[in-house]
Amino acid sequence: MTTSIERSTKRAAVLPERRPDRHAPGRGSGDLAARPGDPVRVLVVDDHPVVREGAGMLLAASRAVRVVGGAGSGAEAIELAATTRPDVVLLDLRLRDLLAPEVVAELRRVVPGVRVVIFTAYPEHAAVRSAIDAGAQGVLLKDSARSDIVGTVLAAARGGAPRPPARGNPVGDDRGGSLITAREYDVLRRVAVGESNPEIAEAMFLSRNTVKSYLQNACRKLGARNRVEAIAKARDLGLL
Repeated sequence: MTTSIERSTKRAAVLPERRPDRHAPGRGSGDLAARPGDPVRVLVVDDHPVVREGAGMLLAASRAVRVVGGAGSGAEAIELAATTRPDVVLLDLRLRDLLAPEVVAELRRVVPGVRVVIFTAYPEHAAVRSAIDAGAQGVLLKDSARSDIVGTVLAAARGGAPRPPARGNPVGDDRGGSLITAREYDVLRRVAVGESNPEIAEAMFLSRNTVKSYLQNACRKLGARNRVEAIAKARDLGLL
């Protein structure tokens, strides 16, 4: 996993347009309410091509949706969003290059007002709550019916979408089971991108001792002796 959003990437492919673009240049999601008759512009982001293309096809079948592109990484998603100006981004929770919360924050920076829906098989994963805290609009399960996928995207475009469970649920997936809490995950993911304890404390409005305590708890639960080993174990479990 790389940690720099600014690193150069190959350009993501823009999907063929299904109808002429009726949007003025530079249109962003903030204009959606002013153009209620226009289809919702959606960018699909997933590092598995089959999932990405499948979700795109399901969405494109609706006249209310226009799929403007697909990206296979966080960096590609950010680059493509800047040029396609989507209303909604359907974002895979677990990308290979960047953590979902960082992608969400950067998407909202390059396209102010964009709505982000997290696309995941693990709705109780602590990364979901971190992505919501970063500004994601809601959560969509990957095994959802087509009508639910379209409905969630349209709801997000209008300002609403399903939310994840409350903070405090542990991280869980098919390999790791229940491991670390959302707060412990927040600290661990920041360690993974190179932040020091003082930097984490300032960013999360915590004391340094509290940050140290969260990190120690995460290490203990992961069976790690130090932060480097904790990051490695978390990656092996698919948590980072």
